[in-house]
Amino acid sequence: MKINYPEGATPLDPDEMEGLKLKHVTRKGELDHLEQANIQSGLVWLSRSREKDILSEAFVRKLHERLFGEVWQWAGSFRRTGKDIGVDPLTIGIELRTLLDDMRYWAAHDTYPEMEAAIRFHHRLVFIHPFPNGNGRHARIMADAVLQKIYGREAIDWSGGHDLQAMNERRREYLVALRTADRGDYDPLFKFVGL
Repeated sequence: MKINYPEGATPLDPDEMEGLKLKHVTRKGELDHLEQANIQSGLVWLSRSREKDILSEAFVRKLHERLFGEVWQWAGSFRRTGKDIGVDPLTIGIELRTLLDDMRYWAAHDTYPEMEAAIRFHHRLVFIHPFPNGNGRHARIMADAVLQKIYGREAIDWSGGHDLQAMNERRREYLVALRTADRGDYDPLFKFVGL
C-alpha cells in the first residue's frame, strides 16, 4: 500500500508497514477509518481506566497500544529507526523518563498553570516521537489525560471543528506552532489551544 502522508506526518518505513495487521487494507482511507475506530476504542478504555500512575513509561506504551494495537503489530513499542523528527531511537527511553519526571514535578509544585503544563508536556512528547507513527494523536490524548486525571480539568479542543489528520489550515497552524515550540517559543501553541 502506498500512503500519501499529510504534511507533518511521519512516514512509515517498509519494515513498519509490514506491521499492518490487516493485510486486506490497500487504501489510505481504509487505514484512516480503521485507526480512528481503534482510537475510539482506546479512548473508551482510557475513560474507564483506574490506572493510578499515568506518568509512567508503562502507561505511555499501554495507551499507544490501546489506541493503535488493533491495526499495527508494533503499537506500544518504541521506534527503532531514525525519522526526520524525534530524538535518536537509542535515547527515547531516557528522554521519556525525563519528561515524565518533569511533568510529575510540574504538577506537584505548580510550576506552570495546569493547561500550560499539559501543552508543554504534549510538545515534548511529540518532540521525542517515541513510536513509529501516531505520535501526534497519542501526545494529544496523553495531554488530555494529564488534564483530566491529574488536574481534574476538561480536555483540550485540539481540532477546533477540523480534522487534524487532513491537511487544512488548522493542521498547518498546529504544525507551525509545534515547530515554533521546538525553538522555545510556546506562545503560538498556547494560542492554538485558546490559552
